[in-house]
Amino acid sequence: MRALDVADAWVLEPTVFPDGRGTFHEWYRGAEFRAATGYDLPLAQANCSVSRRGVLRGVHFSDVPPGQAKWVSCLRGAVLDVVVDLRTGSPTYRRWEAVRLDDTDRRAVFLAEGLGHAFLALTDDATVVYLTSSGYAPEHEHGVHALDPGLGIEWPSGITPLLSEKDAAAPTLAEAERAGLLPSYARCADRYRRLREGEFSGPS
Repeated sequence: MRALDVADAWVLEPTVFPDGRGTFHEWYRGAEFRAATGYDLPLAQANCSVSRRGVLRGVHFSDVPPGQAKWVSCLRGAVLDVVVDLRTGSPTYRRWEAVRLDDTDRRAVFLAEGLGHAFLALTDDATVVYLTSSGYAPEHEHGVHALDPGLGIEWPSGITPLLSEKDAAAPTLAEAERAGLLPSYARCADRYRRLREGEFSGPS
């Protein structure tokens, strides 16, 4: 796993083995995950979304605690996956990084609790699966507008983004910060420390 420029986010770049039958790759390895993060992946839920070209989902994040870490991969087609540091007080606050996830290179991205996540479908039927460290809890879910100039995410040109009504109505980063919606880096760092110390015996 290679660390991204956004703190507490990594990308897995697996070796894909092709032959006459198709391909094989390892899209998650527990020992490698622990070596990178210092703890085991807490798994509570597995999600799958299918999007047509141009669909833009996010930027989504959850309250910490408990937060929702994500392990994200694209099984079919391609997406531009974006991790955004929304943790106030973080050394990489407001920084974002994009990784292309597709059915050729088979990369996967892990983002720890407190980080924001979004992706843009680059193909029709883009199928994204993500493992999460906590179950869906709407009362803890929030968003920041993915097209906010204050974030400055460089989405590909030539694709008109299609947002849900909820994502289109999301606040800007500045508005979310003023409203006190953003996670605290101190709280997130404390959670990561407690994960490394084995305080959590299962998903929470």
